[in-house]
Amino acid sequence: MRETFWHVIILLSVSTVVFFFNLGETQLWDRDEPRNAGCAAEMLAQGQWVVPIFNDELRHQKPVLLYWLIMSAYSVLGVNEFSARFWSAALATGTTLATYTLARRLLGSRIAFYAAIALSTSLMFGVAARAATPDSVLIFCGTMALMVYVIGTFARKDGELRLVQEGGWFPSNSYYVAGMYLMLGLGVLAKGPVGFLLPMAMLGLFMLIQTLPCLEDNASKGRRGPVLRFFVNCFRTFHPSHFLRTLWAMRPITGSLLILVVALPWYIMVDRRTGGDFTRLFFLGEHFGRATESLENHSGGIWFYPVAILVGFFPWSVFWGPVAVGLVKSGSTATNNSTVSISGARVSACLMLCWVGVQVTAFTIAQTKLPSYVTPCYPALAVLTATYLCQFAQGRSKFDQKWFAAALGGLLLAGLLITIGGGWATAKYLPSQAWLAALGAIPILGGLGLIYALAKNRYQWIAPVFSVMALFFCVGLFGFGTVSVGKEQTSRVVLDAIESDVPVASFGGLESSWVFYAGRPIYELSQESSGSLASNDSSWLERSGFWKPKARPSLAQFLLTYPEGAILTTEDYREELERRLPSGYAVIASTGYFLKDRQIVLMGPREQRLAKIESESRGH
Repeated sequence: MRETFWHVIILLSVSTVVFFFNLGETQLWDRDEPRNAGCAAEMLAQGQWVVPIFNDELRHQKPVLLYWLIMSAYSVLGVNEFSARFWSAALATGTTLATYTLARRLLGSRIAFYAAIALSTSLMFGVAARAATPDSVLIFCGTMALMVYVIGTFARKDGELRLVQEGGWFPSNSYYVAGMYLMLGLGVLAKGPVGFLLPMAMLGLFMLIQTLPCLEDNASKGRRGPVLRFFVNCFRTFHPSHFLRTLWAMRPITGSLLILVVALPWYIMVDRRTGGDFTRLFFLGEHFGRATESLENHSGGIWFYPVAILVGFFPWSVFWGPVAVGLVKSGSTATNNSTVSISGARVSACLMLCWVGVQVTAFTIAQTKLPSYVTPCYPALAVLTATYLCQFAQGRSKFDQKWFAAALGGLLLAGLLITIGGGWATAKYLPSQAWLAALGAIPILGGLGLIYALAKNRYQWIAPVFSVMALFFCVGLFGFGTVSVGKEQTSRVVLDAIESDVPVASFGGLESSWVFYAGRPIYELSQESSGSLASNDSSWLERSGFWKPKARPSLAQFLLTYPEGAILTTEDYREELERRLPSGYAVIASTGYFLKDRQIVLMGPREQRLAKIESESRGH
């Protein structure tokens, strides 16, 4: 218990530093963060908790759980960047502890500790933890459900892993079953059906493998080649009778009812209040559409997610070569019989590989691809990596040492590439932030430290040294690097110049951060010119429902309805806009467009600009 206590204290400290340090010091990053944070702000301002609204229109892309969490933070901490990101960081901390708990049950406290460290100091998990997006919420719900499954199914006694109930590969205790399915129900509120479909597919595959009867002895195995044996085992694994028995053992009726109790009431309410629009757009547009076609140019081949994981799980991904070789060598995915005492290493490896395999396969089949889609399997990647590192420190062959040396070479190379690539990128896009290239020195120094540990035969130093290096790299990147880059986000200079009661429209483009920081809906103007209109013509404002898309009025329509309105545009469209604006309009404010070689321009009536200047001068 003392060891567990200190492990938890260290993990909480690491999570606090990596996830919370300077969390609110940057503007929200376009485009998803302002959409989610702005949706919660609009719902809170309207006093309604059912229909997601952003920019005064239905936001159908995500369910409601993230918005509820952000709204709760806004209510206590105010509407700001820290509040918008608070629950992502808090739930990432919970995921870290859940990973430690499930790995501790399967493999012991040492591997569990380094698995949690690896998870909390991996790049994409850090991004999810520090962003106002539903990714951290989904990862937490899925990992908690799997943690409950592991605790309810397995026990450790005298250092050995055992089934709680002999032959039972699913929790027999109804409280564990309820806890697991309730967490999956929250996952459905976080991101839709994938919140339970993928975790259940993973658990189902794991149980199919583990409960498969062993029908062959070693002699008969030798008579069959590995390819034939693979296809025979696949057929046996998915044989209808075996599949149905396993499915029934997972208590699907109970699980379905519990998930529906958690998630269905909100889906029914939002469907009724939006006349079915949310249901149609969310399930057909977001889920079916993303599965069958590449939306928003987010496409990629079969290579996409392996590359995404290599980058997203950095720096720990440098060990994936030796991890894969070790799994193949040891036959870690071999099936187990249903005896009471089982192999913790084999069970853990099988569970983690099913976790990763289902997630990666499902989204590889889907046509729309984003690196964040596979982040929910990062806890499994962390457990596999920590298992390898701890086993390498205990027993090493020359073969293992060669693969470890290759991993160190990859770490040094990655540090060099970060230094060179960072230097080139900052020189081209952020010349004032050239110091960011120095972050590459951290992996290089970590690699040199590991080489020294190997030279001194201090194999027990490997995991601690690598953990410290990963911690410094993540803190440098997230705690200081993002803040430094965030200083180049200057759009608030323009948005703060808008008077609080002035309607705003955009011409030639609209960023979601403009809506959030303007603190009001922004109309997107049509670039087509319109004929003369009566001065009282405001019919374009009419909508059949408050959630319906706003009209795209012409410039003339907007100005006839709102003579004092302000117009946001970019330097590309400034001349065209000036030709079409009344003579009383002028540039009120302008600033650089983040990472783009042009300006954001705010135009409004000249009197408004003079009044603001006069007000500011009186204030001084």
